[in-house]
Amino acid sequence: MINLRVGDQAKDVANVDQRDGGAILATTHLSFWYAKFLAIEDVSIEMPDRKITAIIGPSGCGKSTFLRCFNRMNELIPGTRIEGDVMFRGTNVNDRSVDPVEIRRQVGMVFQKPNPFPKSIYDNVAYGPRVNRYQGSMDEIVETSLRRAALWDEVKDDLKKSGLALSGGQQQRLCIARALAVQPEVLLMDEPCSALDPIATTRIEDLMRELREDLSIVIVTHNMQQAARVSDRTAFFTLGEAGAGVLVEHDETQRIFTTPSDDRTEAYITGRFG
Repeated sequence: MINLRVGDQAKDVANVDQRDGGAILATTHLSFWYAKFLAIEDVSIEMPDRKITAIIGPSGCGKSTFLRCFNRMNELIPGTRIEGDVMFRGTNVNDRSVDPVEIRRQVGMVFQKPNPFPKSIYDNVAYGPRVNRYQGSMDEIVETSLRRAALWDEVKDDLKKSGLALSGGQQQRLCIARALAVQPEVLLMDEPCSALDPIATTRIEDLMRELREDLSIVIVTHNMQQAARVSDRTAFFTLGEAGAGVLVEHDETQRIFTTPSDDRTEAYITGRFG
């Protein structure tokens, strides 16, 4: 793991060691604006290491915005503003001393629509290690990453083939392999199966369960059955009175889906709204 320095302005929570079975990601009183539009309001949550956390809730409640706060993708949009703390292993990722490129290496992301580069399968996976000046065997890291993404056996004899020529499900696993090649500790997944057929979805879900042995996963999904199948913990977001996304509750997945503590959660998971 690279050394992410904590600046003088980091909050007390940044000094908490979260490595030993605690939270790998956390927010404290997090609010986020697109210009004058408040997208999420006062969200405080901790997400455990080497677990799958699902983020569910109705459309427009800030789930994807929340996810992108952890690797500072939102700051690429002009006019955005953030308040509160966003923590990765006890470090405030928004501290001035933290390099966003390093954060994005350790906190990787897979998007809703597969987005392989217009390069070969090999070069897609090798891209990140090359940018990061990886000094080891590139062939080895490409193979290892493709194996971890459950794609190696399907492409090992055709690594020069364009990543764009793969099926949708294969493209998404290629994007996962590309993210894994830089050895992240966290994988953020924003609706990774919404564009895939049921067979490809099953493969991605199986892959997530396997990857949980080595890293932490946070997945945004509208598919509550998927959240129930793959996640260890589930966080339910909805729109608050001010029209911004708010966190209603966060608990073990089984408890969220069987005995939620908030009536709004029960109404959503039973289909009465959302």
